[in-house]
Amino acid sequence: MAMKTTRRQFVQTTAAVGVGYWVAGGVQAQESKSPNEKVQIACIGIEGKGKSDSDDAGRYGQVVAICDIDEDRLGPRGLAFPKAKPYTDFRKMLEEMDKSIDAVTVSTPDHTHAPAAIMAMRMGKHCFCQKPLTHTIEEARLLGEVAREKNLITQMGNQGTAEAGTRKGAAVIKAGALGDVKEVHVWTNRPIWPQGLEAPTQGEPVPSKVHWDLFLGPAKERPYAPIYHPFKWRGWWDFGTGALGDMACHTLNLGFMGLDLRDPTSVQATTSGHNFQSYPKWSLITYEFPERNGRAALKMFWYDGGKLPPAELLQGERINQSGLLLIGDKGSLYSPHDYGAEWKLLGGAKEPEVEFTRSPGHFKEWTDGIKSGQQAVSNFPDYAGPLTETVLLGNLAVYVADKENEPGKKVQWNAKELKADNAPETDTLVRKEYRKGFSVHELGT
Repeated sequence: MAMKTTRRQFVQTTAAVGVGYWVAGGVQAQESKSPNEKVQIACIGIEGKGKSDSDDAGRYGQVVAICDIDEDRLGPRGLAFPKAKPYTDFRKMLEEMDKSIDAVTVSTPDHTHAPAAIMAMRMGKHCFCQKPLTHTIEEARLLGEVAREKNLITQMGNQGTAEAGTRKGAAVIKAGALGDVKEVHVWTNRPIWPQGLEAPTQGEPVPSKVHWDLFLGPAKERPYAPIYHPFKWRGWWDFGTGALGDMACHTLNLGFMGLDLRDPTSVQATTSGHNFQSYPKWSLITYEFPERNGRAALKMFWYDGGKLPPAELLQGERINQSGLLLIGDKGSLYSPHDYGAEWKLLGGAKEPEVEFTRSPGHFKEWTDGIKSGQQAVSNFPDYAGPLTETVLLGNLAVYVADKENEPGKKVQWNAKELKADNAPETDTLVRKEYRKGFSVHELGT
């Protein structure tokens, strides 16, 4: 026990040293070779992205606990991590394993991200959380505040942030290669799950190995249906964040990094229409950003459900199903994929010589940081939280655009006070009520 306490003291106290080096381009952390310094990780959600996240946790740390609401998943993953204790309730896991855990990964449906992460962080655990960081805007702000208060090393699972091409592209943008950027266009091939549906009026028997109450977590009660679990939850307002929430933290990432696209002042959407239960089949969203730290005011256009930007904007380039286009007065930058690592300059823009800090690898950047105190780039307070706030704000516009092909209200956003000044009907998307036992305002306090 004395040896474990010493290891835990090492991991926790060094987390307060050197925070910000990754962002500022400081010296990279060196991986410890001592087995006593392995980061002890608990994995919450172990299928889908949770499978690759838990595999990474085992590669760069020691997985000591695994948690999933579906016991059919715990068995196979238990074979991969025979020394990990299995749980179906993350709250019980954190309480019982507290002294054995340094860090957690959270790879659950969106609506459970914040409750799981906030409890772990208030208990002093470093946190890796899948994108989008949270289900609501208030949760994104709160996770950043707690991470900063507790001096924790955090990272969101938008792995393109660690790509050398993405970081170089952001440096090229910051160096002025495009001049004043006036338009940003972002599009995706999502949704690839059903949207625009009515909720089932009758439930079905819950599979024997599925803990449905724990799947619901903070969400209001509803009967089980296979349309929600295991994958199709993304298309429902109560559980997911739609196509925008699923992909914008990836596809917008290069633009966010290069242009500091935070705190927009308004959003407006046109959609296929929706019923306030399931997200629309397609949406077009316009964001307005004011001037920020010398960066010109600009507009951003989001497209999903098969919608694409005008072909002429690509200047003859083949338009991919997902992509990012930045248009400035000196030229444009086109990235034809989701992670920003590949891009080209268009319209006469010249590539300047730039410097940028390379990552040792996305997940390794986080575990290295836990041992050295050097913060990951996509950390909650400085990067992932503000990016998630920007992304999720678009869903406020989608919510009020419930009539097919009819532009909804232009939502005026007050970032300081976290509210839409002219759309109180969106308050429940900014901050929500939680079922007893799952409130972010109570867990871990």
